[in-house]
Amino acid sequence: MPQLRPIRSLLPSRSAGLSDADAGHAVTRRPVEPTPAEETVVNSAVYRDGRKTATPATLSEALASLPDASSMAWIGMYRPNDAQLYAAAKQFDLHELAVEDAIVAHQRPKLERYGKTLFVVLRAARYCDETERVEFGELHVFCGPTFVLTVRHSESPDLSAVRRRMESNPDLLRLGPEAVLYAILDAVVDGYAPVVAGLQNDIDEIETEVFSGAPGVSRRIYELTREVIEFQRATRPLLGMLRGLSAGFEKYNTDGELQRYLRDVTDHATVVVERADGFRQLLGNILTVNATLVSQEQNEEMRNLTQASYAQNEEIKKVSAWAAILFAPTLIGTVYGMNFDHMPELHWVGGYPFALSLMMLTCAGLYTIFKRRGWL
Repeated sequence: MPQLRPIRSLLPSRSAGLSDADAGHAVTRRPVEPTPAEETVVNSAVYRDGRKTATPATLSEALASLPDASSMAWIGMYRPNDAQLYAAAKQFDLHELAVEDAIVAHQRPKLERYGKTLFVVLRAARYCDETERVEFGELHVFCGPTFVLTVRHSESPDLSAVRRRMESNPDLLRLGPEAVLYAILDAVVDGYAPVVAGLQNDIDEIETEVFSGAPGVSRRIYELTREVIEFQRATRPLLGMLRGLSAGFEKYNTDGELQRYLRDVTDHATVVVERADGFRQLLGNILTVNATLVSQEQNEEMRNLTQASYAQNEEIKKVSAWAAILFAPTLIGTVYGMNFDHMPELHWVGGYPFALSLMMLTCAGLYTIFKRRGWL
């Protein structure tokens, strides 16, 4: 096992490449204080043959409480700082790269083996009904021959239920650290079920809003799509991790009961991944349908405006036509109403009937012309 480097020297290599945008997603660094690692230990127990035998107060006591290779220490830590995690790594002889990942956090779910120790990164998810958002938590699991060390950087997942479940089933717990690892995997995967149900409910609501023409539905589709993508990033790597564990069954002589347990977890994870893929595709289709409906609505509005403009033009043509017809007799009457002594046809007996006839003929001619053109 290579000699551990100080954790401080590891941090620049991982954080130096972070951009300003990535910095907002990085774990808030807590100052390294000379505080014991036990201050972040939320639960500590030693088990032998599936039964709890001790609750050590320190990490060194936990290791010292292991009477033989059939015993196991299960330590749970919550948000340790660099020095505290380094102290735990020294006690359990953890690989420096795994410790670095546990310190930096915000890793993709993965499984790596360092000698006899498995390092597993999991991302738990929780659906919040109040905000209709998915909250993600990160969990690091170090699984050695005689110990399980869990490091949580967020409230979820809550491993107390997993511990109670395992303690109530000594036959499963006596199978050792791998049994605890599989139980943690099962709890994380089962925790995805409420998230899937919540996302499905949101999608159903969005479908109703799309076809009812609710405003702002496009933004909600976009935000939910981002949630689904983040959920995919948390769940999709699980299948590769579980396949990796399955591939080592024969090499590491995994118990047959644990193999069945892992296959059950794999089945549940496969369903979750398929549902997440279906959600993303469905949201893409909904977004396309919404864009089509919006386009149709805009076309309908344009058609209504065009029809209104056409009707208005028809009314203007009718008014203009009647104005022209009525203007003709006015023009003729105005000519004959001039006050001149030497006016053609002024003293003609047929002048008045001629003027009236001219008015009627002019109006009839204009009416015929406008009628043929469709203005009247």
